[in-house]
This record gives sequence, C-alpha cells and structure tokens, in this order.
Amino acid sequence: MSTIEKRRHVRVDSFNLSYVCVDESGEVINEGMGRTLNVSESGILLETYFPTESGQLLELTIALDEKLIDIKGKVAHHRKGKSRSFEAGIEFVDLTEDKLTDIKRYIELFQNREDSDN
Repeated sequence: MSTIEKRRHVRVDSFNLSYVCVDESGEVINEGMGRTLNVSESGILLETYFPTESGQLLELTIALDEKLIDIKGKVAHHRKGKSRSFEAGIEFVDLTEDKLTDIKRYIELFQNREDSDN
C-alpha cells in the first residue's frame, strides 16, 4: 500500500543540535541537546527528552562545518517518541535568505553523505 507524500520539501537524516525553548516573553523554559530525526527547508523533526507543546518557540543552533547557524522555530506538532523521548515537528520562523541558504547547504551535505553510504 503506498502513501501520498504531502510534504513540500525533501527531508534528510541529521545529527545533534542544541535548543532553547522560550515562552512568549522570551524567558527560557528548557534547554539542552536534541537530535534531528529529519530536516527540510521548512523545518526539523526534533527528538528531545522533554515534552513540548504546539506553538512553543525554540531557538535552535545547528553546526554546519565550522559554522553555527541560529534558527528560530515553532512547535507545529508533538508526540511521545521511543523509550523516554519526545518528538516535535519544528517549523522554521523568521527565516532569512542567508539562513535558508545555510539550511540548503546543510541538506545538501547530508544528501551527499547518504549517497556515499549506499
């Protein structure tokens, strides 16, 4: 049985990143390291060890080669993950052209890595 793909952008597997979850006033709620389960031009599926709620804001820091990219995102959906983890679909917000270019480069690197693994 096939499924219909509704996503606008290709997703690729990724690695760890740091995050800070903030409330509406900018106060830190939680922070730590998370693992991106996949990434696209519009967002990241993030694995964490704390639950999130739809609408929460996250400040993400992704390592790209020797460069750190700071990106803001909003929790679009969330669910219980495997074992003691949680998964949150993060939609990028306030994405500049420069950051979008960085994300495209990040995705390209992982696509190349996947091609070389096969």
